Amino acid sequence: MRCSSASPCLHLPVRTISLPSREHPIFLKFDAILNHLKTWQILSASETAPFGADSIQIGLVGLAELYNCVDEILQSPLAQQAILRHQSGKLVEEALEGSLTLIDTCCTAKDMLLMMKEHVLTLQSAFRRKGRNSGSEEHIYAYVSSRNKVQKDISKCLLSLKKLKSKVGCSSAIDADQHLLEIIRVIRESSSIAISIFQSFLLFFSMPEMKTTKGRWSLVSKLKQLRSSSADKGLEIINEVKSLDLCLFSLHEKSQANDPKAEVQKIKGMLETVNLSLDSLEAELECTSRCLVQNRVSLLNILTQ
Repeated sequence: MRCSSASPCLHLPVRTISLPSREHPIFLKFDAILNHLKTWQILSASETAPFGADSIQIGLVGLAELYNCVDEILQSPLAQQAILRHQSGKLVEEALEGSLTLIDTCCTAKDMLLMMKEHVLTLQSAFRRKGRNSGSEEHIYAYVSSRNKVQKDISKCLLSLKKLKSKVGCSSAIDADQHLLEIIRVIRESSSIAISIFQSFLLFFSMPEMKTTKGRWSLVSKLKQLRSSSADKGLEIINEVKSLDLCLFSLHEKSQANDPKAEVQKIKGMLETVNLSLDSLEAELECTSRCLVQNRVSLLNILTQ
């Protein structure tokens, strides 16, 4: 009976080697999550799709699940043996280089999110404490100024991701057995979709480049142009962050006309929405960060064997 009970477990490694690796449950799970994320990628690229915080959150949740699968594959003795047997140190080094870029991007994204959250909380406090006469100009200026500075970090990260995407896409083919080819596919496909998700995250938080000319309110002049451009094209801005940017600019316009009450109430609601969105994104970004770090640890362990 013991032999009969154990036979499925004893048979599994043999089946994994003799049949295509893609038939193994963990590879099937990886492909299912990957296909879901590719569908998400197509929808997020559509101009008509609502691409807000909820969509970004779905992408991050899927990415964490995908990297959990990748880590399970990399920690498999069969996978490690396949990599070492073919002396694929270059493959691991390539994956390590990519993982470092993704981790750095994730850290920058977390810092950026926390900075924005701090300014949103400050604005919420100011509006609650002082109501209509909230001294909004000073607080909004600080918010927009911080967003303008963050844009430089976003541009830098987007450039790094673009370079990584080029490297992943141009990776040379490796003469290897079916099992190792599947591992290579997993590493490269996961990197590729991670790049796409982080690009979307950064673009979600980006804003038009701003230049200071005369007076500090020139910092938000581009927001007015963005609003006009969107209206001309019949587009509706549904991104919570950019919607908040536009309403803050609108508040300044109406405060000059001494009638900001309605806009202040609208912004209070938007600040609450953005704050809740930032909380959700922060949690998922932290989870994704842990998965990326664990993935790097697994790669390093293989390289040092």
